[in-house]
Amino acid sequence: MRGLIFATLVCLIPLTAVPYGTFEPWWKAAFVCAVFGICILAIVEGVISGSLYVGPRSILLPMLALAAFAYFQTVSLGAIDDPGQTGIQPWNAISADPYQSRFFVLQILALTVSLAMLYRYASDERRMRILIYVVIGVAVASAIFGMLRQTAQQQEIGFALPLLKRNQGYAQFLNKNHFAYLMEMAFGLGIGLMFTRSLKRDRLLIYLALLFPIWLGLVLSNSRGGILAMLAQVIVASLWLLKPRFPVRVALLVVMVVAVLLGTLWVGGDKLATNIESAGTDFSGDSSREGASRNEIWRATLKMFAAHPIAGVGFGGYWIGITAFHDASGTLTPQEAHNEYLEVLSSGGVIGFAIAIWFVVMVVRRLQTNLQSDDGELRAIRVGALLAIAGVVVHSLVDFGLHMMSNALIFIVLLMLATASVHKKIIDPSVQQQ
Repeated sequence: MRGLIFATLVCLIPLTAVPYGTFEPWWKAAFVCAVFGICILAIVEGVISGSLYVGPRSILLPMLALAAFAYFQTVSLGAIDDPGQTGIQPWNAISADPYQSRFFVLQILALTVSLAMLYRYASDERRMRILIYVVIGVAVASAIFGMLRQTAQQQEIGFALPLLKRNQGYAQFLNKNHFAYLMEMAFGLGIGLMFTRSLKRDRLLIYLALLFPIWLGLVLSNSRGGILAMLAQVIVASLWLLKPRFPVRVALLVVMVVAVLLGTLWVGGDKLATNIESAGTDFSGDSSREGASRNEIWRATLKMFAAHPIAGVGFGGYWIGITAFHDASGTLTPQEAHNEYLEVLSSGGVIGFAIAIWFVVMVVRRLQTNLQSDDGELRAIRVGALLAIAGVVVHSLVDFGLHMMSNALIFIVLLMLATASVHKKIIDPSVQQQ
């Protein structure tokens, strides 16, 4: 049964990637139901085996705390006056959209349960490698599909999937930046594995062959945030993995960054160069009064946080809470903050942000411990997960790709690869280190 549960968890990764990265509510609901269904099997297996180990509690507890706090944001605070005498009783809660906040709770719980099951059923080197192969395989398939769609799609809408519009999004994603998240996570994993000293030459060539379409798809998608994240990964990899003296390290770093930049601009062509040149407009005012620039969205988000500093406007409630602070014509109303950190701050206030910092600190501590104690291929897996997470951290400064359930699930896989306790000998999971 343990193998069956692991296999179903692995199957979730490509299945969530196919339907546009799982962004529609009903696809997200299907994912939540699937995870809880697998969880029932895991509980049965745990009862039969007499072990209910679910991984390091230091990582899982902050996620559960965030879910509990998000649910608290939806609790009714009592009746309010109805000056219009409409007979309709408003739902008086912290969250601007209690229904979406409760849906957010279900999604966070599903991701937490997924992480716990991965800790239980995938914490050995062989299964870790399987997860990595699946993530890279999904990324390669998406990149190839994206390039095929870019060159072959003739109709205005519909290419294998009915909602894909020509010249909009990339691969199966409706937003090219969400596609870039998938590419950079797989790219980071591949780089980390390539630098392991125990990697044989034939496997190194295989990883190079797999990383090429991933890099090519990322460049051709013209995602500025994705390219910025990729450069950050190259810099982190250079500083972390190259061990010569300082002057030589700096020289190698400069050479690698310049080579990546030149290759990126050469492959991306004029379209990418123009896209990069226009980046300044995203941080300037919008004379058309649409208020769609990131600078205006971020300022409105900070105003919303200032108005609700303690508990925020509710996770999932950003889209309606921002309307009171977004000074624009109303033609375009932001649905997200285009900055994951500002969105957590405005949605959860100081309390939600503190929970997020707690989670980050626990992950960093756990990763540091693993990097110091592991060696060989296992250490390379940790480094690859670190590079992939670093790309997401940088890209999340300007985008919101983790709102796509497929990206969020792969990010959970990265967290497991980085923080799991791995025992080479088969032992009772109940006695693994907490």
